[in-house]
Amino acid sequence: MTDWTSQTARAKDWFESLRDRICAEFETIEREAGSGAAFEYTPWQRQTEDESEGGGGVRGLMKGKVFEKVGVNVSTVQGEFAPQFAGTINGADAENPGFTATGISLVAHMANPHVPAVHMNTRFLTTGKAWFGGGADLNPPIPYEEDTQAFHAAFRAACMKHNPTWYDRFSKWADDYFFIPHRNVSRGVGGIFYDHLETADEAQWEHHFAFTKDVGEAFLSVFPQIVRRRMEQEFTPEEKHRQLEWRGRYVEFNLVYDRGTLFGLKTGGNIDAILMSLPPEATWS
Repeated sequence: MTDWTSQTARAKDWFESLRDRICAEFETIEREAGSGAAFEYTPWQRQTEDESEGGGGVRGLMKGKVFEKVGVNVSTVQGEFAPQFAGTINGADAENPGFTATGISLVAHMANPHVPAVHMNTRFLTTGKAWFGGGADLNPPIPYEEDTQAFHAAFRAACMKHNPTWYDRFSKWADDYFFIPHRNVSRGVGGIFYDHLETADEAQWEHHFAFTKDVGEAFLSVFPQIVRRRMEQEFTPEEKHRQLEWRGRYVEFNLVYDRGTLFGLKTGGNIDAILMSLPPEATWS
């Protein structure tokens, strides 16, 4: 397996710097709303059966006036996949189960139903191959076309800087991926999703790393704008109930279909960090 140690370290440093800037911006929004809410950070170490070094991460969590619950996690882990799981991962199999993975994962559930929930993650993985993946999707209980267009425009611009075909490809991938088959509905209004942007050489690694960084910058640019546009809007009890019902659909997707949830559970990740994507309240009618 190729030694991608230095690239993993560079990606990890970037994900941590992005986390710091996102968390600072979210805390600023809370202060603007008259709240003193701040992130609490909890480090964790991955446990391995043979007590080898498994890596770990930091779970960041804030519960405030605007952000009812927002988690921003960065993890960097290494080890071996279980034989039955290895065959499902790009570049791995039962004979070559080793991996490293570093990434940032964010989910925000908002207090006001007019403010959309959001998910974003980017990651770099190595097995017998190495690749970037990630994306972001907007999840409004009460959609606004202005917000949807702004969100997509930000990620369209990020894609177009690197490949003119990527936005169409990755936005369709998001539409297909963030879909709840048993409900026959989309999880939200989409965004982008990409995976297996492989890095066979240094030039390709730099290209795909630059794109992944632009995905993070696009999120940091557009989502706070949407939050500030909606966070003081009045809402009715009926609209709050609509939000709670919608959150139930979000829970169903994340527990049944989400690949990141499965990856975390199958690789011995921190349970609280893996399940931080679940909302603080939800309802099923």
